[in-house]
Amino acid sequence: MSLQAYQHASQRAENPRETEYRLFAEVTRALMEAARADRGDLKARVTALDWNRRLWAALAADCASPHNRLPEGTRASIISLSLFVSRQTSQTIRNQGDLDLLIEVNRSIMQGLTPGGAPTAQAA
Repeated sequence: MSLQAYQHASQRAENPRETEYRLFAEVTRALMEAARADRGDLKARVTALDWNRRLWAALAADCASPHNRLPEGTRASIISLSLFVSRQTSQTIRNQGDLDLLIEVNRSIMQGLTPGGAPTAQAA
């Protein structure tokens, strides 16, 4: 079985919650690597920060859709978090924000995506 076929089968077997968790884990891992990188390595930092901002922007756009079935309060909270992440990202790119804060936000979301909200071994 080719890697591509395996990835395709894996994605079909995931439920949306598992897919969201996996994506958050990948983005959060990139943020953690950026946090460990040399402060002068702007490419690593900006790439990870941009990926995280794009993830949150996509979540906010989805929550703004009238077809989204999440409760209105949950949708509003996700949009609010997305705005916070965007501001914090801009500050962090200018070395005025806290990359660890963005990591913690993502970890909190990941914890909420696990069954029962319990942390898993896969958590970044």
